[in-house]
Amino acid sequence: MNKWIKKARSLSVLFIMLITLTACNTQGEVIVNQDNDNENYGLQPVGNYRTEEECTYTNEGVKKDVEETFVSEDGLCTILVYPDYYDVTLDYERGTPEEVGEAYADTVLKAFPAYEESMEPYIYENIRLAFSGQNIDYAVLEERMNVLLSSIPEDYRAEIMAFASIISGGEKGFTENGKISYEEAVIVQMIPDALRPTSCSALSLWGSKTENGAGITLRSLEWNLGSENQMGKVNAVTHMVKGERSVTTIGMLGIYTTISAINDDGVFVAILDVGASDYPFVSEGKKCYTYDIRYALEECDNATDLGNYMVANSGDYTWCHNLIITDAEHSYCAENCVREVTEAGDGFSVLRDADTPIMEGLKWESEDSLCVLNSYMTAGNKDDFTGSVANLVRFSKYNDWVAAEENFTVAEVKEMITQERTDQYEVENVHRQGVVHLVLIDYATGNIQVAFTGDEGVTDKPEFLDVGNYYD
Repeated sequence: MNKWIKKARSLSVLFIMLITLTACNTQGEVIVNQDNDNENYGLQPVGNYRTEEECTYTNEGVKKDVEETFVSEDGLCTILVYPDYYDVTLDYERGTPEEVGEAYADTVLKAFPAYEESMEPYIYENIRLAFSGQNIDYAVLEERMNVLLSSIPEDYRAEIMAFASIISGGEKGFTENGKISYEEAVIVQMIPDALRPTSCSALSLWGSKTENGAGITLRSLEWNLGSENQMGKVNAVTHMVKGERSVTTIGMLGIYTTISAINDDGVFVAILDVGASDYPFVSEGKKCYTYDIRYALEECDNATDLGNYMVANSGDYTWCHNLIITDAEHSYCAENCVREVTEAGDGFSVLRDADTPIMEGLKWESEDSLCVLNSYMTAGNKDDFTGSVANLVRFSKYNDWVAAEENFTVAEVKEMITQERTDQYEVENVHRQGVVHLVLIDYATGNIQVAFTGDEGVTDKPEFLDVGNYYD
């Protein structure tokens, strides 16, 4: 029997799941109340949400062969096509940002000719989601886009504009017509800043909680995959080559937004949404936090400096958010609170570590570990746990899973995160529908492993692919 099924017998989330009249019992089964007259009155099993596949994970990632190679005429962009993702190399040492942006767009269209067909519907699905199905004022959207674009550092902005000019082929305006316009190509570069998705989780282990004492960072990205899993067609690992300022991002083909990324010093950052939807969206005087992350990754060689930089600038961002930030020696969550929420006295920004006191009512039982979800956790900060079954259940599960094991190997972390069936909706999962990728950073080896969701949708036991080392 899979040892995570055995360890699930200690799962203590019953009190949480009663909120929705279902719960997880000690064997991972969905349970419901029975009639008072029944001698078995209480909660009885009606199904099981644990995966039944035999686990064959190892510490190493799966390596696959390149299927095709595409190189821009000037050599500034190389795209290797793997079965599950695109491996992109952008050479900033030999070209200007504009030249790299143009080369990237040109090579994307060669490597994936159906790029527009896949990406444009996804862009409009996110726009409609951002406007909650109401009539969309595209003039307001374009104004928001231009304000935020002007806030992006000059080099990045020049690259985005050059990319958009080539990928659009002269198409203009917001019109859903099967072609990507310049404006559409720009707005997709700032979805987390201008439109906003998502729901995610992350876990960092080190010291006594790993078998060899070296750090292991896990990141689960839950994003809008698209109505036809379009994002599963454009998974990408992008290497931005800038000498000592080099960065590798895990995201989507043709999208510069920093979603999950690591620099050549091993500083890893990933974004997680935090709710503040009851505050009006403000773009004037704001900037894109995803491009501040890229800048910080280029400039900082340790997690502490990067975390402090992001917290110091947090008031200027458009949305409240969390960042998991780790290196070989440190693990943090930057709880970044925007100015409007701070001024209202509803939250504050802080760089949380394992020693930071957490909210009353939350219990984390393991040393040398840090969990991050879609709420701040620092005591006294904005509370998105109360009333949120998703956050409460996932936090409780992570707590129980980590506490149940003395220490972890990389293989055991893979086994832990994929222990739940994803094709069910009776209970709140950690690994669930909507996962775009799982990233594992193994600080003992410098290895990066990624489990991508393809266009077939989320699978229970995905392959963790070896996508290289952060110091390469």
